[in-house]
Amino acid sequence: MSGTVDDKYYQVVKPAGLAERLLIAAREKIYADLLAQMQPSPESKIADIGISDVVSDGANVLERNYPHLQNVTACGLGSAENFQRAFPAVHYRQITPNAPLPFEDNAFDIATANAVLEHVGSAENQRAFLRELTRIARRVFVSVPHRYFPVEHHTAIPLLHFNDRTFKAACALLGKSSWAEEANLILMTRRRLARLATEAAPDTEAAIGTTGLNLGPFSSNLYLALKKKF
Repeated sequence: MSGTVDDKYYQVVKPAGLAERLLIAAREKIYADLLAQMQPSPESKIADIGISDVVSDGANVLERNYPHLQNVTACGLGSAENFQRAFPAVHYRQITPNAPLPFEDNAFDIATANAVLEHVGSAENQRAFLRELTRIARRVFVSVPHRYFPVEHHTAIPLLHFNDRTFKAACALLGKSSWAEEANLILMTRRRLARLATEAAPDTEAAIGTTGLNLGPFSSNLYLALKKKF
């Protein structure tokens, strides 16, 4: 995994450790909710935006499970040689951060992005990202880590991430200050997802739910499902 774009997102996830087992379980549930909300057919064209160039049992859950990979176009920030070797049936496109996606309007039936929205750098970038997803696809499924899961996903800091000031202080103390910067991470809640959906995709039907590890209102992940009204 050395030298890949996404190494930093897996620093607290050691191969075959407890964190990876929990990550796999969470993402399997996210995948199940993706299928339930989007209901793809064998012919559906799917764009997976923001795949990981880290190839592991905990990454790229769609590509590891979906039976019709010839209809999937994956996008990432790097050249993703490892990803392309692991999933040769998937079409791959390299993209530029916070730039328009290189696809025509409604090019896909479904666009999905797992653990991407929280990393695009600002509220305006988040709105632009959602607008791009709804531009290129008729249905959109976005999943994000939930701020109110008891352990913060990127730093493994417990509870202190519920508040911006305590999270920033904890990150500074542990040498993880970069994760307290909006440019790297925006912690996500139901309220924030709902506001983004209203602002960025007003012409869609929106559904928000918990997913991942099921702890009720403290579940590990949230999803936002968007469907165009016309």
